[in-house]
Amino acid sequence: MKNLTKILLLLIIPIFLSAQQEEPNPFDFGKMWTFENPPTAWFKKAYDFDADQAWFDAVRKSSLKFATWCSASFVSPDGLIMTNHHCSRDVVGELQQEGENFDKQGFYAKNLSDERKAEGLFVEQLIKTADITDAMLKAKNGAAEGVDPEAEITGMFSDMPGWEGLRLQVVSYYSGGKYSLYGYKRFDDIRLVWIPEVDLGFFGGDPDNFTYPRYNLDCTFWRAYDENGLPMNTSANYLKFNTKGAVEGEPVFVVGNPGNTERYRTVAQLEYDRDYRYPITYDFLKNRNDLMMVEYNEMLKDPTKEFEAQALLNKIANVANGMKAYGGIVKGLNDPELFGRKVAMENYIKSKSPGVKYWDELKTEYEKLNPHGWAVTSLSPSGLRGSIYRMMFLLNSYENSVKEGGTEEDLAKMKEQIVGMASSLNDPKEQLYFKVFLQEVQNVIPKSDKTLSKVLNGKSIDDYVAYVLKETKFNNEKKAEKCLSKTNKLEKQDDPMQEAARIFGQRYIEASSVFRVSTEKRKDLEAKIANQAFKVYGTSLPPDATFTLRISDGVVKGYDYNGTTAPVYTTFFGLYDRCYANGNVFPWHLPERWMNPPMELLKSKMNTISTNDIIGGNSGSPLINKNREAVGLIFDGNIESLPGNFIFDEEANRTVSVHAAGIYNALKYIYKADRIISELDGE
Repeated sequence: MKNLTKILLLLIIPIFLSAQQEEPNPFDFGKMWTFENPPTAWFKKAYDFDADQAWFDAVRKSSLKFATWCSASFVSPDGLIMTNHHCSRDVVGELQQEGENFDKQGFYAKNLSDERKAEGLFVEQLIKTADITDAMLKAKNGAAEGVDPEAEITGMFSDMPGWEGLRLQVVSYYSGGKYSLYGYKRFDDIRLVWIPEVDLGFFGGDPDNFTYPRYNLDCTFWRAYDENGLPMNTSANYLKFNTKGAVEGEPVFVVGNPGNTERYRTVAQLEYDRDYRYPITYDFLKNRNDLMMVEYNEMLKDPTKEFEAQALLNKIANVANGMKAYGGIVKGLNDPELFGRKVAMENYIKSKSPGVKYWDELKTEYEKLNPHGWAVTSLSPSGLRGSIYRMMFLLNSYENSVKEGGTEEDLAKMKEQIVGMASSLNDPKEQLYFKVFLQEVQNVIPKSDKTLSKVLNGKSIDDYVAYVLKETKFNNEKKAEKCLSKTNKLEKQDDPMQEAARIFGQRYIEASSVFRVSTEKRKDLEAKIANQAFKVYGTSLPPDATFTLRISDGVVKGYDYNGTTAPVYTTFFGLYDRCYANGNVFPWHLPERWMNPPMELLKSKMNTISTNDIIGGNSGSPLINKNREAVGLIFDGNIESLPGNFIFDEEANRTVSVHAAGIYNALKYIYKADRIISELDGE
């Protein structure tokens, strides 16, 4: 048996070493290409596609940043803008007139004059880019004290021909290895043209979120107007709408603004993420989602709370979205194959960086941070932790501010907030939130850390909460005001709320301080490590996402899942099956106008998948073909895409889009939106 083991090892080790010596897949860093370094050679190699500079310029100027949270595009010569329903939903509520409810009824402007302006909404078009790496590094190294290198460079460019009147933004890539300057043209007269009911735009709700097959009409149309109040002339830069949409095997491209990725984080950083940062945050969000769902279901029983319930549902949707995203990242970080690829890539770059010890130095920094990881995450003053813990956090801040001689204005503001929270201590909902918070701390705190045991002082969580609520003076506004007014005796008061506030507050301050002290050194090491990767690969690898415009390539392609194969397209037939299989109740409910669909609609493609690389912020991005035509609208990724925060895995990672044919046929057969149909047809 021992001889057999030796033989197996002799066979396996050379294969393993050979594999270790091979270059890992560089696309683990993704395919979110910048427009300053367009991947022309890669497009030619992968798709036999000669994309020249004029092609990249045209798709860049046809694509938009939608406000500060999404992407969009021009899809007609008259300023028609396409983006997602979920990018627009929080904006359109203020456009409703008496008796209207866009969530239930949707909205369609039958005439140009019916389009409604959203005050404060804007889109931005990336007009110019410039590589300012040399100038930026020179300015940073030679900057006098108090001089901002970014302001110095943007000030210089603002007067240059072609840059006048643009919003200038300095963008850092590869942790400071490269810098670009972006110039944006802003459009701030944006008017609503069409939005479907929430039943369609949010079909499937949280249960279907980050899944596939999907059946979602997550689309909205807006229009940009010029300074004269006329539709913007965008004939030079728009994506022609291809009503047939994408076909299987076709190369497709996503042009949008991915928000944030962390694919250049080291193994030591990812271990911290895996053990502390993400699992703690996931549990926090899951618990809040569960608590709010109970509250929401209670509201549904009371017809007078319809709008309150709708507002809470929006909040639930955001929390649930984050919960699934963090859960997917946690799963990915615990996947031996995915994590092993990160280890292999780091080892490969190390092998090309002889004598460099930056990785070891950063690991040492994280060994100092790890014992404080639970506290900096679990004790942060999030409003979602409930009013009781929030009051404790403010009590500690108030006491510290008194000791440090804070201004009367600051003290008065904190005092007002604390007193205003006094009544919340008697609210059963807030008491439940506080118990959940304490349970979360109990679940993650190391045995060696006595923070929670000092607070509970031998009591169970239930007994401790009952004790605090009974003994504290801070459950009464007048008593709370009196306690806070005695600033000279504040430290000597032994109210249980104050005692807990000191223990939790000081532990959070300690943890935050450890992280803060380490920040500068960590950022310096991160920059050096990213530069080592940059030295090995150069601009052949895209940098991490920064909510700036990128182009991602891929193909329309299915994948294997759950013992079967995901279809490349879904149809409206599937929408109705999903609806009736779930009893035609929210979030699978369909409005009355959808109840008698024509066969032409039922057979139409609705959603589709492709291998493009996206992340949050890409919502609303157009899916385009080689001819610069819009063939779909990005709205989500599948569940397998969630580890994309730290690694791109093309095998099962899929971008989910509303198929162009699905958008067109819904407008045609259900909404009778003839004016939009004509515009998309180019008439």
